[in-house]
Amino acid sequence: MLWGQANAEPLPLTRALMAQRGRIGQFRVLLGIASSDSCRAEHADYVDFVSYGGSGANRKLADAGVLDVWPCHYSQLPALIREGSLKVDVLLLQVAGPDEAGRYSLSLAHEYLLPALESARVVIAEVNRQAPWVYGEQSFPLERFDAVLFSDRPLLEQIRAAPSPSDERLGRHIADFIEDGSTLQMGIGAIPEAILGCLTGHRDLGVHSGSIGDGVAQLMETGVITNARKSIDAGKTVGGVLVGSAKLHRFVHRNPNVWMRSTDYVHNPDVLASIDRLVAINSAIEVDLTGQVNAEVANGSYLGAVGGAGDFLRGAMRSRGGVPIIALPSTSRARSRIVERLSGPVSTPRCDVGLVVTEFGVADLRGLSLKQRIKRMLDIAHPDFKAELDRAASIRPVDRPI
Repeated sequence: MLWGQANAEPLPLTRALMAQRGRIGQFRVLLGIASSDSCRAEHADYVDFVSYGGSGANRKLADAGVLDVWPCHYSQLPALIREGSLKVDVLLLQVAGPDEAGRYSLSLAHEYLLPALESARVVIAEVNRQAPWVYGEQSFPLERFDAVLFSDRPLLEQIRAAPSPSDERLGRHIADFIEDGSTLQMGIGAIPEAILGCLTGHRDLGVHSGSIGDGVAQLMETGVITNARKSIDAGKTVGGVLVGSAKLHRFVHRNPNVWMRSTDYVHNPDVLASIDRLVAINSAIEVDLTGQVNAEVANGSYLGAVGGAGDFLRGAMRSRGGVPIIALPSTSRARSRIVERLSGPVSTPRCDVGLVVTEFGVADLRGLSLKQRIKRMLDIAHPDFKAELDRAASIRPVDRPI
């Protein structure tokens, strides 16, 4: 079974499913980002939980040992669904509509739901009166769904806290590398929103991103994001999933300047390479002194994902004038996030990393050797940890496997 992730979750359907799991018998659920408590560890008595990552409420499932993680690039998900490795028998959707033509919108998410629609035996839709009607790659007549539940409920929301001073300093460093007319890709969380808040003086920015949040809506409203100079999809903000607050939901409703697309398109390497000045901004849990990225595990807890970072970083590398960026605070809970050795897996290899940015500056690793990389990475580490990292780097030869 599969359903839309984050705010696209059809809550009445997923909660009813978990409540009736004993009557149904053993089944598997493929989870995306979980923004609700619909799926809990005690539900593993009848449910096998699988996900591409530990984001949101999935972390609790992972910590309880009941989440199996599929460590794949986001761009691989459609193929895994089509070929049956991630077989979808039943698809649950939250949709909006109908419009004047009687068509129903997938509302907050397209991404991997489209290949699931191709293969699912049963499609059940929640038609939520409060879900925004969002333009996208496909819309559907009511007859496309095998069963329908009509609802009128508030959507799930993500309310971001105000950025910290260090987040704002980090954002200003990145803003210097974004030219007017650039097209942005951003991950989810406080750092991307802080970066967007530092771009109010830019002009004619575009967006082509797996996820879109409140910051994009704000910059579109103020005329900073116009998509006017995009080399493809001019005039349109393109994304796979909308993850934000009610403000974002209101902004995208019947807005022809926002266009939702499938993962096959949004994360397609040839599409990304064709976007001039693509700036890919992704976060990390930690980065080692040579540029290897762990975006999955922190303190032994699975809370991230391989995700789409590799897809977009490689796309930005191939883009004319593109900039691949990993952004992260220098510390977390009094521990350095620039490390000698990763404490988790290598989610993104160092060969795919261009710029690494903290609140202390920018390490441009493009074209550098291992020794040169270490010096640049030390420059952006928190001052409290530089001496320790420097000693560790001098003791261990740089060509030893990391």
